[in-house]
Amino acid sequence: MTQSPEALYESKLSSLELAYRGKVRDVYAVDGRHLLIVTTDRISAFDVVMADPIPGKGQVLTAVSNFWFARMADLVPNHLADVPLAQVLPDPGDREQVAGRAVVVRRMHALPVEAIVRGYLIGSGWKDYQRTGSLCGIRLPAGLEQAQQLPEPIFTPSTKAELGQHDQNISFSQAADILGGDVAARIRDLSLSIYRRAAAYARDRGIIIADTKMEFGLDEAGRVVLIDELLTPDASRFWPADAYRTGISPPSFDKQFVRDYLETLDWNKSPPPPRLPREIIERTAEKYREAQRRLTGS
Repeated sequence: MTQSPEALYESKLSSLELAYRGKVRDVYAVDGRHLLIVTTDRISAFDVVMADPIPGKGQVLTAVSNFWFARMADLVPNHLADVPLAQVLPDPGDREQVAGRAVVVRRMHALPVEAIVRGYLIGSGWKDYQRTGSLCGIRLPAGLEQAQQLPEPIFTPSTKAELGQHDQNISFSQAADILGGDVAARIRDLSLSIYRRAAAYARDRGIIIADTKMEFGLDEAGRVVLIDELLTPDASRFWPADAYRTGISPPSFDKQFVRDYLETLDWNKSPPPPRLPREIIERTAEKYREAQRRLTGS
């Protein structure tokens, strides 16, 4: 993949050893207690990493995550470490390459379940409801419309799939079997509290958070900690409140715009991915920046 001057598809740091590359993030080993996470401009859809990056996306995700981590710090600790970037990346070229998109974090035991909260009936949840009248096995009232707000936000965990594979929705009891009852309940309660607080804040700024995905880990003392990213346009559906109505898939400030484009193609949602037109890339980048501006004021 050829790097462009505006986008970082793949980081290449000389100061640290690469631990692994995820769909979006490159993770480097710092020492036995810390990692460096670099959020690139890669974008995935339907669990497939696109060949074309979205310029500036990594900086947006990093800034938005850090904003939310700070706002939720009284509810749950997060993985961010108070270690200056210059301390772990002494090479100025390395620092320039990842400026605004790298964070030093504490190593955690990542939990193998993703915490998803749905506040509105959309996406795979809407398809599930149309087939079964339920959402991930949770019975819902009859007659709900696409994009309608749910009576209460719902916690719907999923298993974390390998790169290129699809996550699988599971029941709360299945999550409890995997994580243990106490940890599963803690994650459910935290996820719902975070979502409710964030949704109220965002609504005052013209954004509806339809749903979101969170990840948690355990620290050395066995405490639940927020990891990865939080309430970003990659991990959430953000809708402009002034354009919201039921019965349609509303316009969005997130990668749903890319998904909607891909749905128009004759593509089986498996690698290799189709190329993204420049217009789709540019409009997606602007949607991410607009979400950041509205939510963080920066």
